[in-house]
Amino acid sequence: MRQPYDLSRRGFLISGTAAATLGALQAPVLAQEKVFRLGALNSITGIGGPYGPYMLEAIKIAVNEVNEAGGAAGRKFQLFAEDDQTKPEAAVLAVKKLVEINKVEAVVGIWPSSVGLATMPITNDANVITMNTCGAPEMLTENKKGLAWMFQASNAIFGNAFAEVARQRGFKRPAVMAFNNSTFVGQANYFKNAWESGGGKVEAFVIYEPNQSSYRTELARVLATKPDVISLSAYRPDATIILKEWFQTGQDCKFIMPGWTANEDLVKALGKEATEGLISISNVAADKHEAYKRFAAAFRKVAKREPDIFAAQSYDMVITLALALEAAGPQADVAGVNGKIRSVTGAGGTRVNGFAEGRDLLRKGEKVDYEGASSRLDFGKHGETVPDFGVSDIRDGKLVLKETIPGKLPA
Repeated sequence: MRQPYDLSRRGFLISGTAAATLGALQAPVLAQEKVFRLGALNSITGIGGPYGPYMLEAIKIAVNEVNEAGGAAGRKFQLFAEDDQTKPEAAVLAVKKLVEINKVEAVVGIWPSSVGLATMPITNDANVITMNTCGAPEMLTENKKGLAWMFQASNAIFGNAFAEVARQRGFKRPAVMAFNNSTFVGQANYFKNAWESGGGKVEAFVIYEPNQSSYRTELARVLATKPDVISLSAYRPDATIILKEWFQTGQDCKFIMPGWTANEDLVKALGKEATEGLISISNVAADKHEAYKRFAAAFRKVAKREPDIFAAQSYDMVITLALALEAAGPQADVAGVNGKIRSVTGAGGTRVNGFAEGRDLLRKGEKVDYEGASSRLDFGKHGETVPDFGVSDIRDGKLVLKETIPGKLPA
């Protein structure tokens, strides 16, 4: 049976060549139309490999939806895709190609904060809109031109949510382990600050370097303090090693982890016994929204699986951008399109669940509020939005949702 994706670098390059050939075939038609040149910068390989290919697929689904409806403000999307390899240095080269050679007007699908922070100076200098799922708090302060839009909760908010759940579950002696990058160190620090502001004490705070074959030394430092819960800010590869080594010690404690790591794929890697009782906290897709239901049905046909939160957010990026383009009009420049993003997602307009529905109302002069597949999209002053948080336990190898906490933007 043919697999839906080839996650290898070679596979991505072949796919990119095919896309380039298609673009060449379409050139005479595109030359007669005014298009919107859209870049997709995804983590197809590297640590982001489990997520990036599905994010790109979601972007393609949204692009097809807009183009099949005739485009936004009469402009169809022309898509250019690059692999950032989940590495800042590779991302810089990739985004320069998108900006300088492909002349894109927006870049969507940026996954890790390290890539977002590395590429933002380049896109800012070129006055290019970017949309991402980055969580590092620095993404907010570095968004100096207001051209970057965060569809994932800042890890400042994640860290606070971890601490809140730990308190609600009655834990008294938390410890922290975190992967050494801007996203997870930020999450760890905010957990520590939130816990200590409530009068508690963090028993151990360990930042570890990635790409190790063993984390026994770092884990031993944490376990020596006898924590009752460990806030583990990690990606799946390192979390798999850490949890395996913890399970081998036989020491009793719980773990709170981000949902993109603590999920059923982690169970497949470690087995039911080692993952039983893990607490998973993640932004959750708005599965009750009609936008999600429509998107998920299209996604399943291609990917043969349910979309994760990152795929839903990537879909929303394109639909949001298309509605902003429609609202700005056919002659609008990038600044004009960027200036309409809040107006097509904020409260006060008619709620819409897809591009064509929103476009038709905009053409009648009405306001719209796109209710996304990933969440409601009420952007804060730094371009950030906060989807709801789902708190789940892993029980008998399955992720069981216990509660949903409404996301809150910082004051």
